[in-house]
Amino acid sequence: PPAATGSDEEDDSDSSTKPIRSEKKKNPASLFQTGGDPPKEKKTKKKTPPKVAESEEETPETPQKNSNKKGKGKKSKKTKEERPPSPVIEVDNLEEFVLRPAPQGVTIKCRVTRDKKGMDRGLYPTYYLHLDNDKKVFLLAGRKRKKSKTSNYLISIDPTDLSRGGENFVGKLRSNLMGTKFTVFDNGMNPDRANADWSNVRQELSAVVYETNVLGFKGPRKMTVIIPGMNSDNERVPIRPRNDNDGLLMRWQNRNMDNVIELHNKAPVWNDETQSYVLNFHGRVTHASVKNFQIVHGSDPDYIVMQFGRVADDAFTMDYNYPLCAVQAFAIALSSFDGKLACE
Repeated sequence: PPAATGSDEEDDSDSSTKPIRSEKKKNPASLFQTGGDPPKEKKTKKKTPPKVAESEEETPETPQKNSNKKGKGKKSKKTKEERPPSPVIEVDNLEEFVLRPAPQGVTIKCRVTRDKKGMDRGLYPTYYLHLDNDKKVFLLAGRKRKKSKTSNYLISIDPTDLSRGGENFVGKLRSNLMGTKFTVFDNGMNPDRANADWSNVRQELSAVVYETNVLGFKGPRKMTVIIPGMNSDNERVPIRPRNDNDGLLMRWQNRNMDNVIELHNKAPVWNDETQSYVLNFHGRVTHASVKNFQIVHGSDPDYIVMQFGRVADDAFTMDYNYPLCAVQAFAIALSSFDGKLACE
């Protein structure tokens, strides 16, 4: 049986039939506000686009009862309502877009594809992130570096240039030796090579901690995601550690949570009928997989900060909301592919 988080279509529990409406009561943005000094450099107020209705709101009250077909992504008539596409997102400046938090009230829906073809792609696949809409706008590419003691993924805004020195490099994901903890950096400098005033030191954008459960990695995984908080201008508080003892992981371990937000994956529910763990992905995920997850804040588990799940053998949907940006969400998704965690 799939020791896995199944798709919403198998989830018939009561909780899944209630549409997500709780956000209306409280403003999710307040969950992520930590103060922090607003950056002084640029004071250009970003115009927030008009609110786009969450696709989840239009989800019919009754979950569809179609069995989890393993078809090779045949476009049936129903895909229209099963996988609502991303709202229209303007990606004028790609580098700025992928580092900018999602606008409040808009779910940015993306698709991750894994390319294992080619010489050593089996070991080092390339992952591509596109907007999940008709235009399929390319956002990011990621690939594991070869000569690295720990898992180290480079993230680039150019699908053909995944080099560390290139100007398309926007971030990286680095794991600890065990492969259970990951840190996501932007493209700033390593503190050892930074300039005198530290202004070009890299920011830590996120950290991910995977915990084994009693079944090892066989049952549902437990993930903790640590991100910088947001200031009163809804901008990310810059976290620029000067050494490894000041990073997001150490702050979290020492419970020094100033300007830091802790998120978790939503615990899936065991379903006796399908003999698997299930979560409601509202039609965005169609294949059971241990890699499927939803990230939420403990104070409002109905507000999905990010969700990720399989739709075909090498294709996944990845949707993210405020306060995450594309680089954070993509790096969190990449961490879930990493070799030491893989258990499929």
